[in-house]
Amino acid sequence: MSAKDLIILNNLGFYGYHGALSEENRLGQRFWIDFTAGLDLSAPARSDDLSQAVSYADVFDVIQATFSNTRFNLIEALAQSIVDAVFAAFPAIETIRIRIRKPEAPIPMVAGEAAIELYRERP
Repeated sequence: MSAKDLIILNNLGFYGYHGALSEENRLGQRFWIDFTAGLDLSAPARSDDLSQAVSYADVFDVIQATFSNTRFNLIEALAQSIVDAVFAAFPAIETIRIRIRKPEAPIPMVAGEAAIELYRERP
C-alpha cells in the first residue's frame, strides 16, 4: 500500500435483507460496516480546499446506495460490490479495507457477531 493516509468510516449502521436464509430475506436485520480507504490526502491537508479532497460524505453515499440497491446472499458479495462501487466513483482511492458485521446472524450465539473483512488494492 503506497497511500499512508486514510478515510475512515466506522460503525455505519444499516438495516437490510441480505442473507442466504428465507427469514433473513423476509425479516431483515441490522448490519454494521467499518470502512477504510487509503489515499494521498496531502493536497487537501495543505490547501484546506474541499475540491482537492475525497468527501467522506460522498463515500458514505456510495456505500449506502450499494447496500440498499441490491440484495445479496453473502456479505462477502455485498462487501465486494461496495469496494467496486467506491473504486469506480473515486479514482484517488488506492486501497480499501471493509468489514461487514452481522450481529443477528442466524447462529445460536448468546453474544457477539459474525463478520467478514476484505482488503483490496486498486486493480
